[in-house]
Amino acid sequence: MNAQMKPISQRGSQWFDGLTASMDSVNAAVPSLRIADGELAGRACRVLLVKPDVENHFPRATRGEVGLLEGYGLAAAIDEAIKTDADNPHKRALIAIVDVPSQAYGRREEALGIHQALAAAVSAYARARQAGHPVIALLVGKAMSGAFLAHGYQANRIFALADSGVQVHAMGKAAAARVTLRTEEELDKLAADIPPMAYDLESYASLGLLESLLEVESAESPSASDLDKVRTVLAEALNDIQPGDTGLERRLNGTNRGASRLVREQLRAQWEA
Repeated sequence: MNAQMKPISQRGSQWFDGLTASMDSVNAAVPSLRIADGELAGRACRVLLVKPDVENHFPRATRGEVGLLEGYGLAAAIDEAIKTDADNPHKRALIAIVDVPSQAYGRREEALGIHQALAAAVSAYARARQAGHPVIALLVGKAMSGAFLAHGYQANRIFALADSGVQVHAMGKAAAARVTLRTEEELDKLAADIPPMAYDLESYASLGLLESLLEVESAESPSASDLDKVRTVLAEALNDIQPGDTGLERRLNGTNRGASRLVREQLRAQWEA
């Protein structure tokens, strides 16, 4: 590995280990996925994580990226839960622990249809939510680009640790600067007036996408009290998600979603007219 490369994040695995300590491990389709079944607040749940795999068959998916194997693996694990719970009035919850730096960029990924693999994961999460499975995403590290769309973005509720290492964006700041032919400082100035361009979690929350930011002692290595706090938040969210709560309309309530609400109101008025 290049000595200048940043260390591979282990945040996801740290939080997965802590939150699923009393749960049963489930064999995943690929080594870069971890799955556990158990209970949270008396509710059956399945916890899912995409983790780094330095021996991944695809070299561009070794650092926790979501690639071909991960997309189809997530879809298979979620579809299995949907099928198993089809006749159960109490659908198990799906909890996505998110620490994904990107989708896997590579010629082989593009040639073999990474867009279809990630779409399969998106579809599975959305179908699970629409079928009555409460879906919750916990952002403990990076939630970037197509990786987050495939793993976490379809959740009924999205929570994030209040930590500088937790980032949500379509593109890293350095890459965005190159693409837009601006400096990173210029991007920061734009972000002051255009919240969707910002990299801070408060701006992201203002778009109605985050349920809340969670203060913890250590985002890197959660303490027992951190785990207890997050379990309590997840349990409260499960109790708050009602059987008919299968859509994402609540996201329109964000402070900086006024234009989105107005457009929808006008479209409804024109349609009814």
